[in-house]
Amino acid sequence: MTPQETVERALAAARCDDCVVIADEESSANLRWAANSLTTNGVSRSRQLTVIAITRGAAGTCAGVVSRAGVRGDQVADVVAAAEQAAAQSSPAEDAQPLLGPADRGPSAAAVPGAGWDDAPASTGIGVFESFSAALGEQFAAARAVGHRLYGYAQQSLTSTFLGTSSGLRLRHDQPTGRYELNAKAAAPGASAWAGQATRDFTDVNVARLSADLARRLDWAQRQVELPAGRYETLLSPGAMADLFIYLCWSTGAKDALDGRTVFSRPGGGTRLGERLTSMPVTLRSDPAEPGLRCAPFLIARASGREISVFDNGLAIPPVAWLRDGSLAALTQTRWTAGQSGLAVTPKSDNLIFECPGSGAASLDDMIAGTRRALLVTCLWYIREVDPQTLLLTGLTRDGVYLVENGEVTGAVNNFRFNESPVGLLGRLAEAGATGPALAREWGDYFTRSAMPPARFAGFNMSSVSQAS
Repeated sequence: MTPQETVERALAAARCDDCVVIADEESSANLRWAANSLTTNGVSRSRQLTVIAITRGAAGTCAGVVSRAGVRGDQVADVVAAAEQAAAQSSPAEDAQPLLGPADRGPSAAAVPGAGWDDAPASTGIGVFESFSAALGEQFAAARAVGHRLYGYAQQSLTSTFLGTSSGLRLRHDQPTGRYELNAKAAAPGASAWAGQATRDFTDVNVARLSADLARRLDWAQRQVELPAGRYETLLSPGAMADLFIYLCWSTGAKDALDGRTVFSRPGGGTRLGERLTSMPVTLRSDPAEPGLRCAPFLIARASGREISVFDNGLAIPPVAWLRDGSLAALTQTRWTAGQSGLAVTPKSDNLIFECPGSGAASLDDMIAGTRRALLVTCLWYIREVDPQTLLLTGLTRDGVYLVENGEVTGAVNNFRFNESPVGLLGRLAEAGATGPALAREWGDYFTRSAMPPARFAGFNMSSVSQAS
């Protein structure tokens, strides 16, 4: 049974007042390597069916959600019945809204190219790595020649999502998602460097360039420098920027801000919308049609939460500027929270772009050349939230902290635990370079579509020395 047929069979089986059906079909391929040698490869396929049953009555509107994998045609009605039973046992949903129909989905983003509803699901396979694996083999040989070892992982998946509703929506999106991570190690203790790249289909990767950059960092690590905890002028790589500002974007929920729970809550009530967070002309935005970062142009909600509602399934996702000219310009809104706040409906998109117009086109190397003394941090990991009221995050540096002196990198520095808020850092942003594709180290498993600049911050808080390597 095709995903489209599954959607139609589930909608036909529904006896509830409203119903939303989401059928996902995913294919995935991966490679792993260690110590300059490929170790494993694999391919997989999966199917998931989500049914959202909605009952409306005098006591309120209730929603029941059931998701199951590998559902056969003769099991579809059972999933629908389970969702209807879950709705009968649920409390009324505070975010209840009428389902959207074809005529009232809201302002649409630019069309994202894709297959039609009736076309077969997209798929991928191990062949997507043909050119990549050949280039990787060349880098294994180059690494062995100088005593370096390469480790890493590459994955590409293609997910076709089919969304149908009892109100007449039939929407489909094919999402390619790929990334590879490369870790280089040398014999010297602590000499380790990491870099990664997101890609849709592995046609745009340059393994040689990434490998050469890691080899340069291992050369920097031939001199080890021990520094104490403290506040340092710090250069962050685009990947490290992604880890911090993806988390900021994840924290822009309007309901939490209105409830006084977050850094975007205004003391005394309301939100900080319109407040300037940095003197720099920073824009932080999302756009489903962004070239190279394309993602679903409509909302796909398999469950409700504080920032997403199953009642908004199919809602068109427009471009949204979360920060504009350094000021907070939008918070993540469902139709229900928009009604509570009186603000525009601004659903979250699956990409993020940080830009600083007028700041020039400096690369990270250009910024290093213009530095008197600072730390260079190339990646962060194990990031956790400490205080939502300030968005204080803690985490560790890993696989590459360096000392920059008089325009040159002079050695590798011990790792640190940091305590910083991305909102607080905006107030200490001193320079931002050219924006380009970036892969977060910590969040790369969940969020691959980001574009960030390298950036310079004053007084970055390295709160303690870490033994992490």
